[in-house]
Amino acid sequence: MVSVTVVVPCRDEQDNVVAAHRAIVDELGEHDVEVLFVDDGSVDETLPLIIGLAAEDARVHYISFARNFGFEAAFAAGYKYATKAWILHVDADLQSHPSQAHQLIAAATDRVDAVFGVRDQRKDPRLRRWGSTLSDVIARRVLGIEMPQGATTFRLVRAGIARRIVELRRPAPYFMASLPAVTNRYVTVRTAHQARRAGSSKFTVVRLARHALDLYVGHSTALASGATLLLAAATVVGAVALVLLGAGIIGTAAALSAVLLTQVAALPTIALTLRYSVMVARRTDRALYYVRASDLAIDDADRLHLERATIGGGVR
Repeated sequence: MVSVTVVVPCRDEQDNVVAAHRAIVDELGEHDVEVLFVDDGSVDETLPLIIGLAAEDARVHYISFARNFGFEAAFAAGYKYATKAWILHVDADLQSHPSQAHQLIAAATDRVDAVFGVRDQRKDPRLRRWGSTLSDVIARRVLGIEMPQGATTFRLVRAGIARRIVELRRPAPYFMASLPAVTNRYVTVRTAHQARRAGSSKFTVVRLARHALDLYVGHSTALASGATLLLAAATVVGAVALVLLGAGIIGTAAALSAVLLTQVAALPTIALTLRYSVMVARRTDRALYYVRASDLAIDDADRLHLERATIGGGVR
């Protein structure tokens, strides 16, 4: 038997949360299990349905954000307030079905801190599959970012390790790239994958691209180093061109072209610097999330102070 908190981040998943609960308890009910739904600012009936599940099943708890704070914030809150020894991350869309968790649990030996599912015959749209593959190649092979190859959010992690990772507060809260900074005791297993049956994915192409860029900038210095070298080389070319212009060896047009090259080369460095600054500011100007409602005892730092606890109302 495993002591496990199943963390289920969800946003506007009214069509899936009841089915997710049923699948989790059907597959893992034999274990010492807690089901923790994290509502990331849903505007549909997701939260009322979760509250109803919590009223019917003592194993169910919930955290609801004051607004949409993002996927990373949702699982960070779930990991922080999980009470069991292990954390199983299951997305509400059930594309990685809880039935596959048995394979993760079987691989979680005493010498393993985390087990990641790797999707076998992934059922996502082709463009998304291609984008994920390209992003993984760039991250691991080009930029040298250490990550479990092919790993997904469907994962089983020791609770203490999971909390250590979300407490790192890196500019880019990318869990799979942060885990190697804490432990090298992780493995991957092949798991079945299925198409989403209800609702719509919240991961648009733009959002995935921004997520990938944050990974590249926040977890590798390769891009910044390359841009800096490019700028240095272009600056030397520009300086030499001005000297040659002064000596009358080249004409004004050639010198201006060299100076323009210097300006163009500066753009990647400026862009990367600005992006990194935005990422840092985003992590320091406010808390990662604010909780509006929960049936758990929430730290004051994570709570909206405008809303006080209500005793007996199921929300604290």
